[in-house]
Amino acid sequence: MGKFLTEFKEFAVKGNAIDMAVGVIIGGAFGKIVSSLVDDIIMPPIGWLIGGVNFSDLKVTLPAEKIAEGIQMKSATINYGNFIQTLIDFLVIALCIFLMIKAINKILRKPEPKKEAPAEPTPTEKLLTEIRDELKKK
Repeated sequence: MGKFLTEFKEFAVKGNAIDMAVGVIIGGAFGKIVSSLVDDIIMPPIGWLIGGVNFSDLKVTLPAEKIAEGIQMKSATINYGNFIQTLIDFLVIALCIFLMIKAINKILRKPEPKKEAPAEPTPTEKLLTEIRDELKKK
């Protein structure tokens, strides 16, 4: 049991595990911000454009079943409006992450070194080239 706790301690205090924990916490907060952006900023104008529809109210109600005499089962609903809302949340989060990674990559990308044109051969190099060419002929 002691070896297990030692291994767990080494894992938990490694930089990668701590970085991952911070990322998860920030990601959760970021998800709430994006959900608010979608729910409160993006979806109301879209609902207004399509006739005042609130996406969270969009659903299909399945017929209620009679369980026994005078007892009826509660109707089930398929809430496809919530699914649309969640899908838009995902797309906005994916777009934000894509743009963030693209910006980070642009910042971290090292500029390519400029390629210099080959220098004019020196008189000695020209002479050596001529000698090499003469030797190849023989």
